[in-house]
Amino acid sequence: MNKQTTFSDILDSKLKKKLEDSLAAYKQLKPGDYVYGTVIAKEPGTLIVDVGARCEGVISGRELKSKVIDVDSLQVGDKVLVYVVTPEARDGSLVLSIKRTEEIKIWLDLEKAQRNNEVLEATVVEVNTGGVIVELENGVRGFIPISQLDPSRIFESGKKMYGKDISSVIQKKLTELLGEKLKVKIIELNREKGKIIFSEKAVILEDEYNRNKEMLKNVKEGDVLEGTVTAITPYGIFVNVGGLEGLVHLSELSWDKVTDVSALYSIGDKVKVMVLDIGEGGRRVAYSIKRLYKDPWKEKIKKYKPGDIVEGVVEGVVDYGAFVRIEEGINGLIHISELSDKLVRNPADIVKPGQKVKVMILSISETERHLSLSLKRVKAKGNKES
Repeated sequence: MNKQTTFSDILDSKLKKKLEDSLAAYKQLKPGDYVYGTVIAKEPGTLIVDVGARCEGVISGRELKSKVIDVDSLQVGDKVLVYVVTPEARDGSLVLSIKRTEEIKIWLDLEKAQRNNEVLEATVVEVNTGGVIVELENGVRGFIPISQLDPSRIFESGKKMYGKDISSVIQKKLTELLGEKLKVKIIELNREKGKIIFSEKAVILEDEYNRNKEMLKNVKEGDVLEGTVTAITPYGIFVNVGGLEGLVHLSELSWDKVTDVSALYSIGDKVKVMVLDIGEGGRRVAYSIKRLYKDPWKEKIKKYKPGDIVEGVVEGVVDYGAFVRIEEGINGLIHISELSDKLVRNPADIVKPGQKVKVMILSISETERHLSLSLKRVKAKGNKES
């Protein structure tokens, strides 16, 4: 026979349900958890922290020490990150630690700095072939690649930055940075791999962007401006126009081939440039110098046409033929198949650098600014006429 449900049973079940709901509302903590809590009491050598668990947590002894948190300045009501040592000790208390949050606190702060685009100060402590290793105030180390350093630290006017000398010059410049304090931003952060990549260039670009906001409203592609050369690199020069700094790429310096940038420009030179492109809100600007002038090739080439026989000088001999200069800025290639009506295995057997030759123009490429030439057809034509 079923037992009759009494009012007392109903009351007990309601109380039990209420207790279970109340317990479920508390955080279910386990050893190793990181949680934020509120300081509710502070005594000498002890902090009592509410983390939303069944009971308050206790932090005392060595677990109260920290290199990244000023424990002495904590006051009742302050929020603090804690580590769960024991969810429930023998006496029923919750044992917490501030000391064991040091590493995670550092990474959380770094993630916040990256998220907020903060500028940090880092000291150069080591140098390698790819860049420099820097250290923050909290002892955390990261890497700045050469590409993310201020270009003016590496490249300067008057230095030949080509060939075998370039690596030794760059290495010397990097070594000079040891001990220097740099303003940097975090551009890559990976907690699992312990990897941090900083950028000094990002700080410079941000500063320039802020300075250039007003100027950008009045500058557009095609504008001709006057600026100052601020850096010389193997791939071109940097020019600053009223704070708007951009690159004149090697290919935009001159209509002629440029092999030594430092022979053309020095830091501080005043130059006129044309705006080619403004990207990323002024963080990336491309200038041109050569487009301020007419392409001399187009004028010079007008007097030549396919079939013409012209005289030139052999400038170089390669496996596939020979390069010939017809006049300044007008060059062409005699392909190996156009050197002789006989089989040619080595072009050097037919022509030598510095040799004057008569060649026939086979074709003119305006896109490549180059001529296709023939030596054998001039000889064949000469034989027919004789």
